[in-house]
Parts: sequence; C-alpha cells; structure tokens
Amino acid sequence: MTANTDLETIERDLLARVGAANDEATLEALRVEALGKQGSISALMKNLGSMSPEERKEFGPKLNGLKDRVTEAIVVKKATLAEAALDAQLKAEAVDVTLPPVKPRSGTIHPVSQVMEELAQIFGEMGFSVEEGPDIETDFNNFTALNFPPKHPARETHDTFFMDAKDERGERKVLRTHTSPVQVRTMLKQKPPIRMICMGRTFRKDSDATHTPMFHQIEGLVIDETSTMADLKSVLIAAIKAYFEVDDVKLRFRPHHFPFTEPSAEVDVGCDRSGGQIKIGAGDDWLEILGSGMVHPNVLANCGIDPEKYQGYAFGMGIDRLAMLKYGMNDLRAFFDADTRWLKHYGFSPYLLPGLAQGVG
Repeated sequence: MTANTDLETIERDLLARVGAANDEATLEALRVEALGKQGSISALMKNLGSMSPEERKEFGPKLNGLKDRVTEAIVVKKATLAEAALDAQLKAEAVDVTLPPVKPRSGTIHPVSQVMEELAQIFGEMGFSVEEGPDIETDFNNFTALNFPPKHPARETHDTFFMDAKDERGERKVLRTHTSPVQVRTMLKQKPPIRMICMGRTFRKDSDATHTPMFHQIEGLVIDETSTMADLKSVLIAAIKAYFEVDDVKLRFRPHHFPFTEPSAEVDVGCDRSGGQIKIGAGDDWLEILGSGMVHPNVLANCGIDPEKYQGYAFGMGIDRLAMLKYGMNDLRAFFDADTRWLKHYGFSPYLLPGLAQGVG
C-alpha cells in the first residue's frame, strides 16, 4: 500500500455517497463499485499480499474495519429505501372508505337460459322430469331408433354435421340434429310410465334471420298405457298459457309427417299480428309454433318398449324462437353474437327466478 492511500478520505467519500443514494439501483451500483470483485476496497484488500508482515499487521485491521462500516451503511440505507418505497405504495393504493362504493358490474342471465328456467318450472309443475344427453350422438340414437329410413334426407351431409369418429357399430357420430336422442336414452334406461322433457343445443346446416347452425330445443315425452292426443292438447294449452302469461290460447293441429310420431301434427297458436308485433292469445291470425304427435310404435319397439301395451305422445319446439316471440326479438343470429350490449338490453337479473305463482317472465 502506498503512502498516498488515505483510508479516512475513502471512507468519508463512500459513506457520503451511500447517504445521498435515493434509490436501490444507485445504491447497488455503489456497492459493486466499492465491494465488488473489481471494487475500490476489494482492490486495497488484494494489496495486502504484497506487504511486509509489519504493514499487514497495521493496515489489515483498518481495511477490514473500512469494509465492515461501508457494508453496514449500505444495508441500513437499503432498508430505509425499502421502507420509504412501501410507504409510497401504501399511500398510492389507499382507499377512502368514506367515499360511496363503486357499483360493481353485475352479470345478466342470457334469454335462452332464462326461457329454459321458465319451461322447467312450467313443465315441472305438471309432473315432468328434466333429462339430459350429450351433444355428440350415435346414428342409432339420432336417426335409426327414431324410425328414420336409411335414405332419409336428414341423414345427408347437406343437412347434418357428421363427425369423423365412429361408434361401436362402425357408424359415424353426428352433432345431434334434435334433442329427441335424449328421449331414446330415457326409454332405453327407464321403464314406463315416463314423463320427461329435455332441453339443449342442437345443430343443423342452416343460417338466416330465423335459423342458425346451432340452436336450442325443448322436447317432451309421455309414455304410459292411456295417453291420447287429447292429453297432448291439454298439456300444450296449459304450457303455452303459462309461458306467454295469457288467460286463454287457441291451438290448431294440422296433419303433418314426422318419422317418429304417428299420427303427427304441426301446432299453430292463435295470435294478433297488427302493429308490427306478434301477440299470442289474441287476434284471428295463426303462427306455427311446434311439432307433435303420438309416439310411433316402431320407436317404442326400437327402445325395448312393448307397443301393444304402451303408447304416448311427444312434442318439440325451438327455445330461441320462444324467446323471440315473448320478448320481442327479431333476429335469431343476435343470440350468438356475444355482444354484451345486446345481453345488457335483453338479459335477466339472476335474482328474478321464474315461478308460476309470481309469473315466469
């Protein structure tokens, strides 16, 4: 060590710079400059090896003391800076509890979900259970069990979404084209009497203002020994009156053909079209609203139910269309646009649960 080395001057300079450091980055740079491998104090320590024993005895303790004091000053300063940073953060994030609370954004129930709840309430009051099934179905459940002939147009790719995967029969699976496969699954697992509804997504290759590739259906099924078309009509009248919250409705049954029912009928409901709106339960016009009929004996046999002993009826309608009719929506495609403005306008409060006593709307 040369005679020009002034340990006191070095110490005063380093301690002054430590005290003046105003952030942790500056303090860390100073620590490296003084105590790092190439730092000024570390360089002085390396010179001890070239000193005589007498010089090392004199300067060694002084250098160690300098190193300890600078290190301690840096540690204390770092703690002070950290505490100051925490105080600043707490002040910045402070909440004035005397201010009025910010109203949180509340979610709304999609009209389709609301209508499903309304329908479950209505049919539940009439003794129907709710059954569920998968969106991807076998050809047997979607077509064969429901009496669709092999060359039926619904089995063609221009109407139906077919999957690459095949079932145990070697047949390609499909995105279900209706919720009727849930009826098949129910008949296969449950012995009559059966009284059920099923609701969910269905898929067909169609898209315009009143059709979408994915839509929602509700279907009902009753299987017992005595049910008739008259029973079907009474259930539909009660359900439509409750859903549209009207005192009376007129229904018109028109002969139709469905592979899975015989006889089959499309059902029209009396309505008023004046004023650019459709009002159910009034007027002299008619609106087709659902399909129905007595369950075909072949369907019962395909599901392991004796058609000589049991009979029943089935019906189905579009949930999205029911929502459009009741709540004044004119385009089905908006249901699936994921536009939060639309949902805010047409959505329902999650606290307003449907019920027959207080109304389902």
